[in-house]
Amino acid sequence: MNMTQNHKPVRSFRDLEVWQRSMELTVMVYRLTQKFPREEMFGITSQLRRAAISIASNIAEGQGRLNTREFRHYLGIARGSNYELQTQMEIARSLGFGDQTLLDEAERISLRIGQMLSKLLSTLKAKLADR
Repeated sequence: MNMTQNHKPVRSFRDLEVWQRSMELTVMVYRLTQKFPREEMFGITSQLRRAAISIASNIAEGQGRLNTREFRHYLGIARGSNYELQTQMEIARSLGFGDQTLLDEAERISLRIGQMLSKLLSTLKAKLADR
């Protein structure tokens, strides 16, 4: 049975701390991009929002799949979306878009999510190897 860091059984993707932090990050990205220039609505604003949404969505979809291999696949997609988000935030920073304090906080959370995804991927890889 899947367990969270504090060893409670995972009954739903909502029980996963990495999903919870991803949702927090998504809301933060929406707040951050509200202050972006209007002409960027279909540019970097849209890209940032889609990447953030993709992280939590792929964690949820993967956890709902029928086996560990599929879960790992979707976690890999979530990790890729997180890297995409980090790159886009770096571009936003370089362009001077958004509140820099909020951007710093979003980057910190994104880095933590990356660590959590890597650890979960390693744990699932070991679980598959034990079979």
